[in-house]
Amino acid sequence: MTNTSMYYIYALYNKKLDKIYIGFTNNLKQRIQDHKNNKVHTTYRMGEIKLIYYEACLSKKDAQTRESQLKTGFGRSYLRRRLKNYFEGARSSVG
Repeated sequence: MTNTSMYYIYALYNKKLDKIYIGFTNNLKQRIQDHKNNKVHTTYRMGEIKLIYYEACLSKKDAQTRESQLKTGFGRSYLRRRLKNYFEGARSSVG
């Protein structure tokens, strides 16, 4: 029997800091709630964050590999290009 768990790679964004946080989890809804409730050490100082992107994988190892890819400079640039319209709107509404 195969494991049917899904693993999610996700990106959170803080508009004020113009900062992207990338992580992975097998329970996206709960993990985002943990971030928003300041229960995650790496993001509790970021302030208001928004889920801006996620991908799903059937393999935990594949999800971890993808998370590592997106955490590189190239990966973050990829996300900014991939979400170009979102970021252009975010920049125009800062104020």
